[in-house]
Amino acid sequence: MFVSYKWLQDYVDLSGIPAEELAEKITRSGIEVEGVEVLNEGMSGVVVGHVLEKEQHPNADKLNKCLVDTGGENPVQIICGAANVDKGQKVAVATVGAVLPGNFKIKKAKLRGEESNGMICSLQELGFESKTVAKEYAEGIFVFPNNAEPGKDALAELGRDDQILELGLTPNRSDCLSMLGVAHEVAAILGRSVTYPDLTHDEGSEKASESISVAVEAKEENPLYVAKVVRNVKVAPSPLWLQTRLMAAGIRPHNNVVDITNYVLIEYGQPLHAFDYDRLGSKEILVRMAKDGEEIVTLDGQKRTLTPEHLVITNGTEPVALAGVMGGENSEVHSDTTTVLLESAYFNGQTVRKSSKDHGLRSEASARFEKGVDPNRVRAAAERAAQLMAELAGGEVLSGSAEVNYLEAEPAVVTVHIEKINRVLGMNISGNEMQSIFTRLGFEVQEDNGAFTVTVPTRRGDITIEEDLIEEVARLYGYDNIPSTFPVSASAPGKLTDYQQKRRMARRFLEGAGLHQAITYSLTSEDKASQFALQPSDLTRLSMPMSEERSVLRLSLIPHLLETLKYNLARQNDQAALYEMSSVFISNGPGEQPLEKERLSGAVTGLWHLNQWQAEKKQVDFYVVKGILDGLFDRLGLKEHITYQQTKRDGLHPGRTAEILLNGVSAGFIGQVHPKLQKQMDLTETYVFELALQELLQTEAEPLTFSVIPRFPSMTRDIALVVDKDVVAGDLQSAISEAGGKLLKDVSIFDLYEGDKLDENKKSLAFSLRYFDPERTLTDEEVTKAHEKVLRTVEEKFAAVLRG
Repeated sequence: MFVSYKWLQDYVDLSGIPAEELAEKITRSGIEVEGVEVLNEGMSGVVVGHVLEKEQHPNADKLNKCLVDTGGENPVQIICGAANVDKGQKVAVATVGAVLPGNFKIKKAKLRGEESNGMICSLQELGFESKTVAKEYAEGIFVFPNNAEPGKDALAELGRDDQILELGLTPNRSDCLSMLGVAHEVAAILGRSVTYPDLTHDEGSEKASESISVAVEAKEENPLYVAKVVRNVKVAPSPLWLQTRLMAAGIRPHNNVVDITNYVLIEYGQPLHAFDYDRLGSKEILVRMAKDGEEIVTLDGQKRTLTPEHLVITNGTEPVALAGVMGGENSEVHSDTTTVLLESAYFNGQTVRKSSKDHGLRSEASARFEKGVDPNRVRAAAERAAQLMAELAGGEVLSGSAEVNYLEAEPAVVTVHIEKINRVLGMNISGNEMQSIFTRLGFEVQEDNGAFTVTVPTRRGDITIEEDLIEEVARLYGYDNIPSTFPVSASAPGKLTDYQQKRRMARRFLEGAGLHQAITYSLTSEDKASQFALQPSDLTRLSMPMSEERSVLRLSLIPHLLETLKYNLARQNDQAALYEMSSVFISNGPGEQPLEKERLSGAVTGLWHLNQWQAEKKQVDFYVVKGILDGLFDRLGLKEHITYQQTKRDGLHPGRTAEILLNGVSAGFIGQVHPKLQKQMDLTETYVFELALQELLQTEAEPLTFSVIPRFPSMTRDIALVVDKDVVAGDLQSAISEAGGKLLKDVSIFDLYEGDKLDENKKSLAFSLRYFDPERTLTDEEVTKAHEKVLRTVEEKFAAVLRG
């Protein structure tokens, strides 16, 4: 909503409150002022000029040599290229030394050998937007009315000595889509009163109801329709003050009749429409739902095909307007119009929105009906428009109006207690202060034993419950006055929970390891939703999805991470390591809220290390990603609780996939994406993991312990064991660790051999065993005894043979 500061002063006294200060006060009261535009900012030296003479430029066909009286001692010569310049006109002249928008300075010049002392200006050159300039002046210079005085400040005459406040209104504050609505808001903030326009005007003896009859079939969609008749109007350009006010509000002037309806729209927030009574085709107005396939040509010249969901105004037989949206071409006001039928009505917002949306017609009128207009301003707006037509168009207003009224518009009555207001706000506002706030807002208020009964005027349709009144008290008392207090129970400073600390620790570790955090959609398609799911579940479907690609909630984070890798690889970013920590959604059955489970997933592809100087490269493989997870488990204190077990999963490489067990229970997996899926998605060799994050972080971690730096040497023995190919190296390693007892501190595998020196179904696994006692130096006999026990155990459990 664009609000003219000068226009606003017609309704509320703004003395002593500059526009910038007013904008600040409005913003602090809860309605954001997005900006204050000074219309004449940076401009100077523009005056009204009188073209005394005009002749063809001797050296240019498209230029005119004009002698212009600018209010000085002598007229000045100005060369003008506008096609519509003529002798006798009053025009806007930028004199020598004037400054126009964009810091454009006017200097003396010679054009084709003729001296030019200034510039005759168009409205666009004075900062007006082209869309707000009347069509007759859209090309060429602007011409003032004949009573304009040469030498006067042209910017002031054009209303540019004004400031425009741009209000960013939320949908509930439709009351401020009018100058009077903004005036009520400003008056409440400043503690001043609102002055309404005087609606008194002369009326003829003939009754409007004798010239037009009104009937409404669609009573729910149009509960109130008011029609007034104005005769003997003279259609002409509007007075300059009216044109400039409309242009400041972003509306293009047309003629006095149409401009008056737009003026009242901005003033009262009530859309109006003017029909040419003689072109209406009857003396009847019938409001009904359109017939299927019925057509109307609207004011923009477009033929519209209607359906029974569209509300239309008809002359009894054919549509003459699309209700609340746009009038019809067949009843448009023309320059020869002499009798005007003025419509002011209350239309259902949803019905107007349906028509507006179906036909792609968004207008100032439809926007207001959609958000809600004040039903008690319908008649007042009609009277205001009739008054202005009598004053500015010389019309004769017929007595009364023809109307149909099924509307029951009662003000809302809401009761709220003083104690509740203070309790909710955490403040101690006095009852008198609260009552003053309600009174300033124009609400009727009665107080009884600490309870306010507030009668809310119909212009404030957003106030219906106690909490709405509490908000009004808070914003007008001042959000800045709400005291800062500590929570009552705050005996200790706030801190992260143990779960939050661990989650943050996990993020920092992964980012330190070289992974970048990704955030992907929770919505996915049916074919991707179940891929890589850690826990099988029915799908949770959206009741009204925007598309099939976003129709269900995900069960795994990996599919979208792979899409992200694909996006990067397609753009020559061939090294990518991503992780995501977010929720998947496990179905609880039809109609039930799904269960959210937090997961930690990652996807890595490309080179892990690249050192071009030393020509060293390290491709991502299973053990790189496993090493990242081992480091993470170690950081979380879960290393002793985690084991890996070879497994097979859909979508993953059958020989490079492991299940991650937490205390023997599945808590995730790690593996390479199956080569077929990699090829299908145009991925290079890619490794992924997914962990049940909640289960991991809720597991009690091992307490942090410290050990003394060893003073005694350790002894290392290496063994190569020949076993069957189906023996898992991890099982063998676990058996060695258990058999080695307290002296065996570390077991690591360092070699795998399969070749022609072994049987086809055999393999050799080499382990390094480190023996150590922190209290003394071990003897060969002690180490040999423990080592022999290890060899006996692996021979008994795995038929392992020591390789010679």
